Amino acid sequence: MIPAQRHKFNQQFTEEKYQNFIQKLENGYPEIPFRVAETPVFVPKELKEKLILAGEEIINLIKQPNFKALTQKSIPENWNVPNENEQPHFLTFDFGICKNATGALTPMLIEMQGFPSLYGFQNHLSKTYRDCYEINNSVNHFLNGFNEEKYIELFKEVIIGKHQPHEVALMDVDAPNQKTAIDFFVTQKMLGIKILALEDIKKVGKQLFYVEDGKQIQLKRIYNRLIFDEVANNTEVFKNSFDPREALDIEWVTHPNWFYRISKYTMPFLKSEFVPETRFLNEVETIPADLENYVLKPLFSFAGMGVIIDVTENDIKSIPDPKNWILQRKVTYEPAVQAPDGGVKAEIRMMYLWPDGGEPQLCINLARLSKGKMIGVRYNADFDWVGGTVGFMEE
Repeated sequence: MIPAQRHKFNQQFTEEKYQNFIQKLENGYPEIPFRVAETPVFVPKELKEKLILAGEEIINLIKQPNFKALTQKSIPENWNVPNENEQPHFLTFDFGICKNATGALTPMLIEMQGFPSLYGFQNHLSKTYRDCYEINNSVNHFLNGFNEEKYIELFKEVIIGKHQPHEVALMDVDAPNQKTAIDFFVTQKMLGIKILALEDIKKVGKQLFYVEDGKQIQLKRIYNRLIFDEVANNTEVFKNSFDPREALDIEWVTHPNWFYRISKYTMPFLKSEFVPETRFLNEVETIPADLENYVLKPLFSFAGMGVIIDVTENDIKSIPDPKNWILQRKVTYEPAVQAPDGGVKAEIRMMYLWPDGGEPQLCINLARLSKGKMIGVRYNADFDWVGGTVGFMEE
């Protein structure tokens, strides 16, 4: 999208360079099971400023004193975890890159989460792009004045807090075998914390422990990567470990309730030029005549599962629980990234860290490229110049 950067990159690109890039990216880590794109996204200053403004508008809503009351119904009763804190530690906002009425590129909000993303991997990925493709310093994957040293310092503060690294663990059901495990390993290398599967953690009274070298070590803080939606139908996974819904002597980063509060559930409360018209389905009094311009999304789903793109009146009428769905005006992505064989659609995730007692800080970003009907990996399996990447933003 920055013509000079794009032209230079495409001119010097070779398949051999790409293979060398992937090799370097995986060096010292397990093989990456998701597709990493051939190219970063070069984001012009004007679009970067719109992305920043769009994020600030969303944060203004989240910081309202009544935000918890507004989103209380988002938390399913059987997944409400005690001891919720006052703020999420992470905010991630996904924007599709579109064209506005004047033909200028503009972001449109697609998804938002109060849940961690690839905060470790994105820095590793960006450095590897820069090394392998000789990307100059007029663009940056960091935002808001951050550099690597400042970023790692804040990341450490958010994840570890006042504890020692061995008292903090990144946790998922089967952490080392998750699709995003490379992020876990990069994070461990950056911060020195443990990576634990759920079954590695045992409960004694209200405290949690893991065993290392025959010693029992108390966990004080959990960097939570477990999404309850993924285990909702299999609560047996908690039997040999602990149930997060119990009152426990543990600090959460971030507390699981924020996954629900900051989600598709929040979008109907946002009114902005950067947010598509979104309504709870149970509040839609008249079905729009132009349903082809809408998409139907379940509030609680992961990685695009359950989304109905080509909506019919019958789809709407057959939803048994409309309060758990949203009807959203479709967003038309602009194929703004020029690959050798034509335009590619892009989505940019703006990623914030929010330390205890501090303010949310925009630090880094993630981008995804797509030629398929939707952005996700499963919709782009047979294409090249698609997949996970990063935005290098004009300084």
